[in-house]
This record gives sequence, C-alpha cells and structure tokens, in this order.
Amino acid sequence: MLFRAVAVAAPAGLIIFLLAHFTVNGASLLSYISGALDPIGKAMGLDGVILLAFLLGFPANEIVIPIILMGYLSSVTLSDYSSLDSLFTVLADNGWTVKTALCVCVFSLFHFPCSTTLITIFRETKSIKWSAVSFLLPFITGTVLCMLINAVF
Repeated sequence: MLFRAVAVAAPAGLIIFLLAHFTVNGASLLSYISGALDPIGKAMGLDGVILLAFLLGFPANEIVIPIILMGYLSSVTLSDYSSLDSLFTVLADNGWTVKTALCVCVFSLFHFPCSTTLITIFRETKSIKWSAVSFLLPFITGTVLCMLINAVF
C-alpha cells in the first residue's frame, strides 16, 4: 500500500512543483489554470484555486489545504500554519466567506476519493464501472450540493 501511495504521490508532487515554478508573463501556470477554473468554482461557491487544489489533491486529499494556501500566497512551497489566526487572515484576504467555508466542507465530504482508494476499489472489484461510479457519484453529489448551497445563500 505504501508503494502505491508513493508511486502516485511523487508524480503529483512533481506536477504541483512544475505548475508553481513555471511562469508565463510573470504568473505561474498554477495561477493561469486556477483562473480558468474560476467560473466553475464560483458557480459552486468556491473559486478556481480551491477547485484546482481538489484536482491536484487527487493523489492525496490531505494536500488540498496546503495547495490552496500555496495558490493564494503565490508561493512555490507548501505552507504549514500553526496559528488559526494566520490561516483565517489568508483565507479572508482571498475572499472566503462563511458560504465559501461551508462549500469547501461539503465538497470535502462529497468529492471523488483519492487515487489510491480508486486503485484499491479497482483491484478489489476488477471493474472499471464500479471504479468510475466510486469516482463520479460523490463528485457529482458534491458539485450539485455546492451549487445548491451557492444558489440558496
């Protein structure tokens, strides 16, 4: 299991590193991609940085918040915040509201499982269909719930 996690997380780390370090016209590729995802994210009560963090967090869901912070701070390293006040300041400075936090929580609960979980599901079921259902059902549920929350609030 550890080998699978490393085999999946290492390439993801390389992709995040490359997206954060390569710049075009003074902006990182990470910021360009998050900008392109922003309209979809806004429809879900999120933003492009948050949506990109969930996508890049596919190999390991625990890196979603550090990727969000990296995107907001235009940093090339993952950040660790020991103080809730400093974390709150960064999030508030980047437009987070109670609705944003609620949508992030809901999408965290109802989004696709990490890649190692999907690999395990495939190995156990030997079925691409059930692996796809395991990915799509929570992802669609989370997307629809966030869109409803965004529309209501």
